[in-house]
Amino acid sequence: MKAIEEGLLPPVVIRGEPAPSMRLFERMEHYNVPGVSVAVINGGELEEEKGYGVRYSKGDLPIVSDTLFQAASISKPFTAIAALRLVQEGMLDLDRDVNEVLQSWKVPESVLTMEERVTLRRLLSHTAGLSVHGFAGYPVGEDIPTLLEILSGRLPANSESIRVELVPGSRFQYSGGGYVVLQQLLIDVTSKAFPNLMDELVLRPLGLRNSNFYQPLPSEQANRAAVGHNREGEPIIGGWHLYPELAAAGLWTTSTDLALFTIEVIQSIAGQSNKVLSGEMIQEMLTPLSGDEIWGFGMGFLHAGSGSAAHILMGGSNEGYRCKLVAFLENGLGAVVMTNGESGEDLCDEILRGIARLYRWPALQPVEKTIADIDPSILNSLAGDYVLADYPDFPIQISALGSRLILHTPVDGQKRGLYPESEFHFFSTVSTREYSFIRDAQGIVRTLEASGGGGQTLIARKVN
Repeated sequence: MKAIEEGLLPPVVIRGEPAPSMRLFERMEHYNVPGVSVAVINGGELEEEKGYGVRYSKGDLPIVSDTLFQAASISKPFTAIAALRLVQEGMLDLDRDVNEVLQSWKVPESVLTMEERVTLRRLLSHTAGLSVHGFAGYPVGEDIPTLLEILSGRLPANSESIRVELVPGSRFQYSGGGYVVLQQLLIDVTSKAFPNLMDELVLRPLGLRNSNFYQPLPSEQANRAAVGHNREGEPIIGGWHLYPELAAAGLWTTSTDLALFTIEVIQSIAGQSNKVLSGEMIQEMLTPLSGDEIWGFGMGFLHAGSGSAAHILMGGSNEGYRCKLVAFLENGLGAVVMTNGESGEDLCDEILRGIARLYRWPALQPVEKTIADIDPSILNSLAGDYVLADYPDFPIQISALGSRLILHTPVDGQKRGLYPESEFHFFSTVSTREYSFIRDAQGIVRTLEASGGGGQTLIARKVN
C-alpha cells in the first residue's frame, strides 16, 4: 500500500522520462475528495485493504474497513447475479417476454415491440432498447417515489417514464431504467422486498456482512457511512441522496466486500467456488452480448481487452460518490477503489493505474508517448483563439511555450500541456484525448479536433 500511495499515475507518460511523482493525499486534495478506500486482489485473493482520509470533510472520523460507501452502478452486477440465480432455479427464463411475468406494471407496448420483445437477457445486457440512462437520487427530506411512480415517470419521481426507445435486441443502449424494470420483475416473481431478496440470494451466501440495499440506511449503518461530497469538496446536504432505484444504484458496501464479490466471480469462472451461480451460468453472464473486440457488455459487467489482457470492470457514479471495480479473470488480479467525492472518478483511475504498474497488470497501465522534435515556427502557427462548434460560449486559447503548446479554457480556468507526436498531432498527459490541427487547401490551420479519451469528438474553429 505504501507503494500505491506514492505511485499514482496519469493516463499518459512520456517515453524515456520518469513517471511523475503523484501521491495519494496530494491527489485527494487536488480533486476535493475527503475519503478513499482501496482493496487489492492478487492471485484470486484479497491481498490488502486500506482507508485514507475522512468520512466527513468537516470532521475527523477516518475511513476504516467497515466504512460504507454508495456503490452506485456497481449495484447492477449484484442484481444481475440475483436474477441469474432465479434463472438457475427455474423461476425465470432469460429469453421470455418479461411482460408475461411482470404483474404490477408492464413495459409499454409500441410498434418497436411488435416483433422483438423485452427479455431478461436484454435487460441485463442493456440491449432491451429501454430509456433512462441513470438517476439523480433524492435529497434527504424530499418525497421519495414508489417503484411504480419511477417506472411511470409520475411525480414525485424526478426521472422520465421508462419505455422502449429502440427495437429490443437491435443494439446496446445503457439503461439504468432497464434495471428498475428488473427490480420490479424480481419483486413480482418472488413476492419479497428487494433488499431482503438481495440479502437472501447474493449477500448472505457470499458472506458480505457490510453490504445492503436499504434506502434509507438504518441508523446503525448510517453511523458508519461516508458522507458524499460535491466537486468543491462540500458535504451533500443530508449526507447523501436516496436511491429507490435499488437494482440500478441502491447498494451500500465497502471496498472489502466488493473485492470479495469480485473474487467469487474470479473463482466461479475458474470452477473453484460456486456459492451463488454455477460455472456454466457465470460463464454465460460474462459473455459479451454487444460491442466489439475492444469492449462489450455481458449481463452485468463491462468487458474489455482480449487474451491475457481481458478483464471485467464496472464504475459507479451517484451524487457525491465515485467508485470503480476491475478484475482480470485469467490471472486473478484486480482492485476496487471507492471515494466519497464527486470528482473521484479521475482519482480512481490514477490509483488503478498505479496498482496496474505495481502488479504488472496486462492492461490499464499508462500509455507511453514519444515527443517529436517540432520547429518552433509551426508551434507558433498553431497558437491562437478557438471556439467550439457545438459550444460557442466555451472559448479555447492555445499558446506556444518552449517545445509544447498550452491549452487554456478560460471558462473553467483549466490549463494543460499539449506535446507533439508529429507536426499537427498532439497529446496530453492528463487524458488519453488526442488533438489534431486540421489545415485547409492552402495549408492554413482552421480547426482543432479533440478525439478519444472516452468522450465525444470535439471540433473547435480557429478565430484568430
